[in-house]
Amino acid sequence: MSPQRGSRPNGAFAALSRPPEATWPEGVIHHGIRILFLLGLAALATLLNPLPGDDTLARYTTEMIAQEDVLARVPFDVPLSGTELDRARNEARASVPVTFDERPQATDSMTARLDLFLGRIAAAATSENGAAAVTRLLSDRSIEASPSQVELFLDPEEFGRIRTTALDAISDLLPLGVADGPDLREISTPTVTVRSPDGMERSRQADEILSAPDFYGEAVSRLPPGASPDVQEILRLLLIQHVEFTYRLNTPATDADRESAARAVPTIRRSYLQNEAIVRSNDQITPEILEALTAHQNALASQGLLSTEEGRASFAALGGSWLLNVLLLGVFGMLVFLFRKEVYTNFRWILLVAILIAVYFGAESIVLRSGWPVEALPIAFVALSVAILWDGRMALVLVMTLAVISGLQPGFTGMNALVPTLLGGAAGALSVRAVRRRSQTWIFIAIIAAAYAAGILSAGLITGRDGASILIALGAAAGNTILSAIVAMGFLPVYEWFTGITSEQTLLEWADPHRSLLKRLSMEAPGTYAHSINVANLAENAADEIGANSLLCRVGMYYHDVGKMLKPHYFVENQPDGRNPHDRLKPDTSAAIVKAHVTEGARLAREAKVPDVIVDFIEEHHGDQRIGFFWEKAKTEFGEDQLNVADFTYPGPKPRSRETAIAMLADSVESATRALQDPTPERIVELIDGIVDGKIAAGQLEDAPLTFQELTRIKAQFAKVLGGVHHQRIDYPQTRHLTESRGGAAAASAATPAEGVGAEAAAASESAPAVPSEPEAVAQDGDSERPARSGRPADESQLDLAGDLDEPVAAEPDEVS
Repeated sequence: MSPQRGSRPNGAFAALSRPPEATWPEGVIHHGIRILFLLGLAALATLLNPLPGDDTLARYTTEMIAQEDVLARVPFDVPLSGTELDRARNEARASVPVTFDERPQATDSMTARLDLFLGRIAAAATSENGAAAVTRLLSDRSIEASPSQVELFLDPEEFGRIRTTALDAISDLLPLGVADGPDLREISTPTVTVRSPDGMERSRQADEILSAPDFYGEAVSRLPPGASPDVQEILRLLLIQHVEFTYRLNTPATDADRESAARAVPTIRRSYLQNEAIVRSNDQITPEILEALTAHQNALASQGLLSTEEGRASFAALGGSWLLNVLLLGVFGMLVFLFRKEVYTNFRWILLVAILIAVYFGAESIVLRSGWPVEALPIAFVALSVAILWDGRMALVLVMTLAVISGLQPGFTGMNALVPTLLGGAAGALSVRAVRRRSQTWIFIAIIAAAYAAGILSAGLITGRDGASILIALGAAAGNTILSAIVAMGFLPVYEWFTGITSEQTLLEWADPHRSLLKRLSMEAPGTYAHSINVANLAENAADEIGANSLLCRVGMYYHDVGKMLKPHYFVENQPDGRNPHDRLKPDTSAAIVKAHVTEGARLAREAKVPDVIVDFIEEHHGDQRIGFFWEKAKTEFGEDQLNVADFTYPGPKPRSRETAIAMLADSVESATRALQDPTPERIVELIDGIVDGKIAAGQLEDAPLTFQELTRIKAQFAKVLGGVHHQRIDYPQTRHLTESRGGAAAASAATPAEGVGAEAAAASESAPAVPSEPEAVAQDGDSERPARSGRPADESQLDLAGDLDEPVAAEPDEVS
């Protein structure tokens, strides 16, 4: 999103925004003020948010020997590191006995189920086809028995032995406590807690509880000595199919107990009292002592007491901090200087950027000293403001710079501070592209909040941040995002007033057809309004083709002819009856009326508070071209020496931007093409080439930053769009009498070549190239001829009197195009 030029600086701001023409003194003043901004912002960041400067930390590293005693200046605690705290909490969880729910009914339930199934087996064994019936019953229970194993069920003695052993094992072993393997694997202590159905709890040795394999093994051991493997396997399969556990793991109760134990773990490794020795002279600096020194420094910083005992060391720390901030801010400064020249040059713009950075540093100091979460830093506010006014890339680099500076502040160090701040700000810088209206503010609020949440969660998982802290951070990020977006959008009118920038959101609001000027134009000059819509489409496509601001082109073209609504009947598009009031006027009067639509249009727009960047389209879309037809007519009537050229010249200025240059070309091309008879693609291309070449020859594009390559692409886009508009249409039988009538008239006009001078030659100079002569002369631009009828010479009734080919003015109904 690129900034749109609005009101131009005046007074002191104009002098400070003018590119220097000489090194001394203009260059020194121009660049010196901007360098002072950089140095001053770095000083502000240093004074409001000093970097760690306590010499007890700066001078010591692990394995060094302390040169003096270091005493605690304030009481403080040394917290456990994230890794240590996680380890301690995991150990606390592992020390909690798991809780099992006792299920006494499992014994009777398993006995009944197994006895019922064995009864069915016994009945099947005595049936006519006993082996097959037994096999089928076993298969239904997913017991795949071999023929020899099936024979065991057919033998009453063996079957009775299996049945008795299984039922005895259930009644004897299940009451002792049998649990499933996954439940037993949760045991991490020698004992477990068993909760009876009535809620009573008792402790049991973990090794007394049988696992499923232990239960099956104990049951098999109850078979008579010498029992065959088939008997043992059948017994095991029957128990597996019908097993019910008397102990079930109570997961919620176990988790609750473990989390209670984890929360009870102290987060403080050690507490120091004021004046207590942190390290003694000649003692070695261990990692534990260095952590205590860091905690002491953070405590001093949180209370605004961070300094050194020696003034020289304090100034050195502040100087280093200031220099680091200069270097970091210099990264953003170089981006603006090298790649955003317009921002760097415009004093109002660079001043606003400096104010936004200063506001951020002030808010950062408040957040730091108040102990608020780092997610409360208003980096999204800065990112949104810069992205809306200028562009997302510039905002992204500024966000990265500010995030790094913030990450160096005591209390904001670490991944949990840098990652969310950087991601939230980056989302704010880039999300503006997804929003075109203020009503869509909640879209980028959602995008920024999602980025914050992702950064907080990812950094929290890596560093082992506790859940409560993450929830607090998420709440702070959400509130900060909403407030930043609302404040940034609320200040947008102030930004636009101060900088003269018109944002895309504002442009879209001025494109509303219910705006007073557009509403009046559509009601009082409907033909001009329709022309404005058509030429807006043409200009928008051309701007898209070369990367100019297409939205600005569209909105600018909506307003470029608003001055015509004061005297709409003097312009042919608003003359449904074909009567031409210019027939009764002198040439200089007609020229004054035609060019007044520029000056009066600019006046009306400024009275309606239309942004200056749109007013530029009104003033520049004709440049300072001569109103050729009336000039030639006046010369014929009065003589050139009796005329004032200024009376027949548009007030200008010439187009000074790519967008207003496109507007001039699109306005001329669209009007000329509608006057073109038999608009084949080749004739349209020839017409476009003639108009653009005429503008160049007349010097109308000399102030516009357009290249010849861009002009070539613009012409190609014009031809593409107009070729689609002026295509061959079907001759419907129901309307053939109308199309044949118009076609006959067209054929008549095409039979006789036009007479008179070309508009470009009249508007520019005698050396300007004229449009090649055709069987039907085509209105080329502004003041050019219309085709003559039946051999009659062209006069004002056949010419475009609307300035730069706004619309041809016709005198007779049969000559209306």
